[in-house]
Amino acid sequence: MDKELLEHGLNMNRRKFLSRLSLGLGSVALGSLLIPDLLSGSGAEEMGFPPGIPHFAPKAKRVIYLFQNGAPSQLESFDYKPMLRQMMGQELPASIRNGQRLTGMTAGQASFPLVGSFYDFKQYGQSRAWVSDLFPYTAKVVDDICIIRSMHTEAINHDPALTFFQTGAQQGNRPSMGAWLSYGLGSENKNLPAFCVLLSRGKGNGQGVYSKLWTNGFLDSIHQGVQFSSGESPVLYLNDPAGMDSTGRRKMLDKLAELNNLSYSEFGDPEINTKIQQYEMAYRMQTAVPEITDLSKEPDDIIKLYGPNCLVPGTFASNCLLARKLSENGVRFVQLYHQGWDQHGNLPNEMAGQAKDVDQASAALITDLKQRGLLDETLVIWGGEFGRTNYSQGKMTAENYGRDHHPRCFSVWMAGGGVKPGVYGETDEFGYNIIKDPVHVHDFQATVMNLLGLDHEKLIYKHLGRRYRLTDVAGTVIPNLIA
Repeated sequence: MDKELLEHGLNMNRRKFLSRLSLGLGSVALGSLLIPDLLSGSGAEEMGFPPGIPHFAPKAKRVIYLFQNGAPSQLESFDYKPMLRQMMGQELPASIRNGQRLTGMTAGQASFPLVGSFYDFKQYGQSRAWVSDLFPYTAKVVDDICIIRSMHTEAINHDPALTFFQTGAQQGNRPSMGAWLSYGLGSENKNLPAFCVLLSRGKGNGQGVYSKLWTNGFLDSIHQGVQFSSGESPVLYLNDPAGMDSTGRRKMLDKLAELNNLSYSEFGDPEINTKIQQYEMAYRMQTAVPEITDLSKEPDDIIKLYGPNCLVPGTFASNCLLARKLSENGVRFVQLYHQGWDQHGNLPNEMAGQAKDVDQASAALITDLKQRGLLDETLVIWGGEFGRTNYSQGKMTAENYGRDHHPRCFSVWMAGGGVKPGVYGETDEFGYNIIKDPVHVHDFQATVMNLLGLDHEKLIYKHLGRRYRLTDVAGTVIPNLIA
């Protein structure tokens, strides 16, 4: 009798089969709507999970990275060292330098005179964090940010250091952080790219930024960063050419897609399908981009918050406001580069100008996101590629000096997106070496990915027989940076 009941329970008739099948197909259909790449298979075998699905519950959904290209001095911003003022002009002790590598610009100097910051520091917020007088607006939001004073890197020159931060390797042709996150998490808005890039330049000595910093590398080209410009056309070649309307463009794209599909069926090159997706994205962006990039409709209180320069296209303030609009519309990764931080000489004057360019708008972005209820799910990052030496490059006075590159310790800050506010890490009294809680570039990258719900050791891509990841073969998540 028990055997008969068991067989009856296992019996599957036509009605039950079709009923259960319909539920399964409905789930698949819903999944494909929520995660368009769910069934594409692209990269799934390399990652071990479908693209667009985090490994665990994320604290942040999006990133706005305010990269200060050229390396702002930590000693004039967020790492207060009164000892350097007390020992102004005295030689850097050999026991502190300990034979560490120098750049070619100062390796031949006869002496290494210590120089303290021209600018005063004060303590702010519940954390009593020291912030330079150059950053009064950032000081007001210090309780919303985490200042990491113990960053370090191997690279000692700009290009490899910048490339290392953005791609996880000092050489080029690797996917950038934004491309990795586009690959791993996909887009939240089908009418906008997952990864956008905005450029601005200050009055200081600038270092170049190149498209390799927002490249897709060996990933599909759909993951590369889309650069926005400050001209009449925010995205080049997006508008219809003269004599063509949207109907004609639609017909042209449909015919082009047919030809590309024929080509794909013959050659099987996945990049052909990527090109089809890019054309379709550009078509959809024709409607979405002009509305988002129009800042004239922002209310007066927002303009006042960011400062009047936010209405000047191409400025850092304008790009911060645009970054907020892109982020709130679902762009996964917005990368800003502000050039001009390479102060080998005339540092007090040049850095004051650079700080004035970025301080108000950086703090405004945090305030703006917070009042919109978006800061908790948006990770904001501010910092450069390495730090600056505690000794002067060339001749110095208390009011006029420069600082060389220093990869051994420097400061960055993060806000929102599950970050624990406060101060993390500590350098020695000379500001030359880390004495507590070091954070390597790969550790930083691993922690950012963790905040987005990704295990940096699982987000991989197989290329030329090797499995690659953003953190290469290193990186450790820093749990004390996470709330």
